Amino acid sequence: MLSGFTIVRNAVRLDYPIVPAIRSILDLCDEVVVNVGKSDDGTRDLVAAIGDPRVRILDTVWEFSRGSEALSIETNRAMAACRGSWGVYIQADEVLHETGAAILRDAVRASDGDRRVEGLLVEYVHFYGDFDTVATDRHWYRREVRVVRLGGDVRSYWDAQGFRVGAGARRTRARVTGARMFHYGWARPPSSRREKLVASQEIFTEAADRLEARAAQPAFTWTPLLRRFTGTHPRAAREWIAARQAAARGGPAVGPRRFRLGHIRLYVSDWVERLTGARLFEYRNYVEV
Repeated sequence: MLSGFTIVRNAVRLDYPIVPAIRSILDLCDEVVVNVGKSDDGTRDLVAAIGDPRVRILDTVWEFSRGSEALSIETNRAMAACRGSWGVYIQADEVLHETGAAILRDAVRASDGDRRVEGLLVEYVHFYGDFDTVATDRHWYRREVRVVRLGGDVRSYWDAQGFRVGAGARRTRARVTGARMFHYGWARPPSSRREKLVASQEIFTEAADRLEARAAQPAFTWTPLLRRFTGTHPRAAREWIAARQAAARGGPAVGPRRFRLGHIRLYVSDWVERLTGARLFEYRNYVEV
């Protein structure tokens, strides 16, 4: 049995593509456990309206006294409710491309008998400002663990970006798959962008001042190595994207180019990666096996 799991809260107000996210892993999973934190905007009804008997809702109240660690606590609660031997994790602002379902299914089958493998990696496409622009500099993780072996010591780590193993938080032993995950957390209109940044202050208390300053800005801050997206969006997300493109109004999503001396190292890293395939100073929650 292959389980899916995710967490979500106030998805309507914060404009998360939670329905496309869940639908994208239903192509792969026998069940999807959704930890729905108490919300004030109809998020639970939105998830329930998917109407698939494989979707199982956990009604919870999230405790934010531990800051961003609350996200991993709630992710672990969803993971613990899974009944499968492997779990597919997806965040509320991510959508798995349909080509990835078969890739991950085959990778789970191939890895099941190899106890060295604790997780599987997906490749990330990070959208920034709109649905036609991707962020590619090394600050944006290019891979992360999104399938994990259940029933062992693998746990969601810190702010729930990835997973670690055991009390010592050892990096997860993971295998590259080539499946693609599309991240839409920063592709949003200015109104929902501000809502997200304000809401994030409740979770990321250590960065509250910085988040407040960013919320006051009229557009996303320009960052180096933004590139035009030329591929196709996941089928599960296309209707959601079309509705937001049709409603888009106002000025540019990304502010003016403001080059700083410190950006040079990002361009150097990009040049090295293109030449060698290695990303300098890359942060990883995993070790490739």
